[in-house]
Order: sequence, then structure tokens, then C-alpha cells
Amino acid sequence: MAWDFFDPKVVQLVEYPSASEVLRAFRNQAIDGMVISMDELFGLAIDGLQPRVICVADVSDGADVVVGRPGMQSMADLKGKRVAVESVALGAFVLSRALTLSNMETGDIQIIHLESNEQPSAFNRGEVDGAVTFEPYRSQLTTAGATILFDSTRIPGEIVDVIAVRESVLDEQRAAMRTLLVGWFKAIEYLEKEPKDAARRMSQRQQISAEQFLRALKGLHIPTREENLAMLDGDSPSLATSGAHLMNLMIDSNLLQQAVNIKDVLEPSPLKTLSP
Repeated sequence: MAWDFFDPKVVQLVEYPSASEVLRAFRNQAIDGMVISMDELFGLAIDGLQPRVICVADVSDGADVVVGRPGMQSMADLKGKRVAVESVALGAFVLSRALTLSNMETGDIQIIHLESNEQPSAFNRGEVDGAVTFEPYRSQLTTAGATILFDSTRIPGEIVDVIAVRESVLDEQRAAMRTLLVGWFKAIEYLEKEPKDAARRMSQRQQISAEQFLRALKGLHIPTREENLAMLDGDSPSLATSGAHLMNLMIDSNLLQQAVNIKDVLEPSPLKTLSP
């Protein structure tokens, strides 16, 4: 959200249509940093790609959902049905938690792997009966008649999006890290003061309407700098605690093959250089 608040020669923002492509770009070293969900970051860390969390972007509070055909009222209505899920950890995690909390198993549904941007058209063509999704695709699906069967308010604090960079960037591009974070928090401040104008400007990069952008924010909590420091810094950063819970859930669900030392991936030093 910070593109109007820093020099594009220092920090260049790049959009990708799906989380899968963001992960692929990071693995291929096409990008130095990214906004990524914490569960997806674990996989990168296990593979030795050394991602470091420098800021918590948002915490999902209803933004991530499972939707189904019109008339469906609960996850149980998806039994035997085709459910679209993106081939990344986040989609699998949301689906796993939704099934578990509904006393269901993966074998109760037919999983169809589709990129998030492909799901609405597949739903409209009748190729899938449900989807694990988020904005702007959530609105596209509900406009087509889909009903929400599960959302992330039922798993508070478990889905966290972070700004992460490659470890080497911390030493090589400290000025860029500071520029990025200063711009981020200025953009958040502007969004709070002038939500309509901010949404108009910010939504353009995501190719959605300002109304859709503001609707998407309703399901998210965006931490302040002070909240971020509590989540990333100190002897007992709260993200280490919630992250350990998430990691154990992923291991139990076979979504993660081994544990990660979460404190090793948290890097509050760029954040601590900013003025309060």
C-alpha cells in the first residue's frame, strides 16, 4: 500500500496474480521480498531460502473463506463435491482447519487445484462446487451466488500475512528496507485519515474497485508499528507463540514435514530503526 510514499528507484513493487507465482519468484530470486502468509514462509525456511520477517502486514479476521454453491449452508454440504484450492500452503491450511472444525476429513471432498484468479470462472462454468478464497475473488464468487460456509473468524490469529525479505537483503539494502517500512506505515496512516481516497489510489494496482478494496479490509487487522514490535521483538515475541501453534497444526495435518525455529525467521531490527 506504500507506493505513493517512496521513491520507486529505491523500492520497486511488483504484482503477481497468485501466491504460487510470488513463491516461485522468490525461489528463483526474481524478487528480494514479498508479502506472504506465515504458513507459506515456513516452507521457504525449511528449504534453506532464508526468508526474514521484517513486518506483520495483517492478521486475517474473516478475510479468508470457504464458499459453496447457492443453497449450501455448512461445510457438510460440500461432502462429495469439488472444491477449488490454490496449490500453496495457505489454501491447504484454511481448508484443513475448516474440515477439522466441521468434523470432516480431506477424503470427504474432491480437491481441485486451481490458482485463485482461475476459481471464479471455474465456479461459473460449473467445474467446481466450492472454493477456498479471499478478496477480490471472494466478491466475484459471492456475486455469482456463492455462499460463505467458513471464514477465518473461527481461527483467530492463525492466518498472518508478513512482509519478508531474503536474509542477504538485510545487510546489502538497509536503506531500501527503511524506505519500504516508512512508506508502509505512512500509507496505513493515510488510509485511516482518508479511506476513500486511499482506497481509490490503492485499488488501482490490484485492478479492483475502491469499494472492493475497502470491503477486503474489513476482514483484516493491520498492526501498528508498536503492535509489530510486540509481535516480532523481545524475549517472547507474540508471533513466535502464535507461529508455533500454527506450525504444530500444520505438522499434525501433514502440511509441514518438519519444525522451524520461528525466532530465527523474525527480524525486528529494520522496524526498530523507525521513529516511534
